[in-house]
Amino acid sequence: MHKLLLLEDDPNLSKTLIKYLNRHNYDIDWAKNGEEALSFSYDNVYALYLFDINVPLINGVDVLTALREAEDFTPTIIISALIDVSSISQGFMAGADDYVKKPFDPDELLIRIKAKTSSLKKMLKFKDFEIDLQNHAISHHKQELHLGKVQKSLLITLIQNYPNPVSHEVLLLLLDKPSDVALRVNIAKLKKQVSVEIQNVRGVGYKVI
Repeated sequence: MHKLLLLEDDPNLSKTLIKYLNRHNYDIDWAKNGEEALSFSYDNVYALYLFDINVPLINGVDVLTALREAEDFTPTIIISALIDVSSISQGFMAGADDYVKKPFDPDELLIRIKAKTSSLKKMLKFKDFEIDLQNHAISHHKQELHLGKVQKSLLITLIQNYPNPVSHEVLLLLLDKPSDVALRVNIAKLKKQVSVEIQNVRGVGYKVI
C-alpha cells in the first residue's frame, strides 16, 4: 500500500478524498496547513504528495519549494482552483510533476496518482515501448530510440499519463522555447520519428492512443 501526504484545508474535500483513496489501497496522512505538511514530510516517507496551493501558514508552492531545496524529490501533484497560466507555471517551477484543476473527477485524479506511483518503478511499458525511467532511455521493439531532449520528454510524459491527455500548459513547459507553434511542430516530429499515435484532444492537449 502506497502512503500519500495530502495538503488541503477544505475538510469536506479532504475527508471525501481520503475515503475514496483508502478504498483504492492508498494510506493518507492529512495536513491542514503548510507547517503540518512539512512536519509530516520530515517524519515519514511518502510515495506521493498531493498539495493544494492556497492553504494556511505556508502555501503549497512554498512547501514544495522547501522540500525540493532539501533534496526531497517525492512525486507531487498539485490540486488547485487556481487555473491561470502563471499559477500553473509557478507550480511546475517549484517542482510539481502534475497539476489538477479543481473541481476534478476523483477517477481522473486516481489515474494520475497511479501513473506517478507506478513511475517509482524503474521500467515503464507501453505497447512495444519500454522506458528506463532512471536513465530516461526509450526502447521500441527492443531497439533504443535516439530522440532529442524535447521529443524524449514529450514522449515519456505522454506515456506516463496514458490514457489521459496531457494539457497544453504542461507540454509547453517541456519546450526550450514554448509556443503553440513549437508544440505542434515537436508533436509532428515525434509522430514522424516514432511509431506512436498521438491524438489532439481539442481544448485540452494531446494523448497517446
